[in-house]
Amino acid sequence: MPFLTDRIEDNKKKLADGDWLHHEEARCSDLADFSAASMYQRRYSFTPEGVRNELEQTVFGQKKAIDLIVDIMKVACVGLSDPRKPLASILFTGPTGVGKTESVRSVARAIHGTSEALCRIDMNTLSQEHYAAAFSGSPPGYVGSKEGMTLLDQEKIEGSSRLPGIVLFDELEKASNEVVLALMNVLDNGILTVASGERTISFRNTIIFMTSNLNASPNSSRFSRFSQSCREAFGFEWADQEKGQDSNLTTELLKIYPPEFVNRIDHAQQLLPLGKLEMNKLVSHQVQLLNQRLLARNIYVEIGEDVAYFLANTGFDARFGARELRRVFRSTFEFPLARMLVEKAPVPEESGLVIAIVAKMSGSTVKFEHTMLPVRT
Repeated sequence: MPFLTDRIEDNKKKLADGDWLHHEEARCSDLADFSAASMYQRRYSFTPEGVRNELEQTVFGQKKAIDLIVDIMKVACVGLSDPRKPLASILFTGPTGVGKTESVRSVARAIHGTSEALCRIDMNTLSQEHYAAAFSGSPPGYVGSKEGMTLLDQEKIEGSSRLPGIVLFDELEKASNEVVLALMNVLDNGILTVASGERTISFRNTIIFMTSNLNASPNSSRFSRFSQSCREAFGFEWADQEKGQDSNLTTELLKIYPPEFVNRIDHAQQLLPLGKLEMNKLVSHQVQLLNQRLLARNIYVEIGEDVAYFLANTGFDARFGARELRRVFRSTFEFPLARMLVEKAPVPEESGLVIAIVAKMSGSTVKFEHTMLPVRT
């Protein structure tokens, strides 16, 4: 009967809510009994320094953002976070291709072992008002309301007792106002109840990342580039940069979002445009990733300084950041390498040989020379 069915579902929800609140209260009481050492050991199975090492290998030129993430991980590991809120909410802003999304992928890889272990929501898919139901579910009376379906992956968001969940709201500025308002409740109390009221998703064991292409004012952008030039030339950053960035960033955020939403974001960090110093590191990183794929075929590639210099300078574009370098690396390095590998007969894996390829400049193009070497044991 409909009446009995509704009563059964209502009782199930009350029991679930009661279990959740009991769990949170028990968590608070447990924290009170921990020593400083046991808190660190028992909270999570990852280490903040492990997160730092992963970030430093994949994200370049963003020391302040990396330091912020590591500090947040330390707070989470020792159990200082408010148990009735998300572990942290972080907004990364800045131009495209500077490492905003890559930072979150690196955190997921350091904590869970894979960059896919996060719930990523592309907010540009929620840009229109009627798409808000994809975030919080269809309201009662609408198609799909009983199923309580949303874009959110509950398992990846809630994590486990030994690992926190990770969620990324990418390109936040493209979301509709209704989605932003729903997200505001998540930032405030760490709970999202789908519109049908039949399911609750907890963000209280979750690190919430948000990204935005929102830039600071033109003056701040010029100041950031000046400070970056100081860092590249002399090894230091301008002392007042952080203060100026924070002020401009808050001003820009308040132009788009209501104060009550901005006030619920724990940390907002602007990432700097990449410079030529970061391009050199990115070239080395791209070659390292390429070799990881080639080693399955007993092939590895080495590049000289002239090739690295060519790729870094050709791939440098302050507007597009690392993505422009990836395009240049693919067209000027991977394409001719692939042509050479197609023309050469593959070496059987059991032959005990490996193809060592050396990349050199020939005019304005990259040429490859290869030799057969014994497999190193």
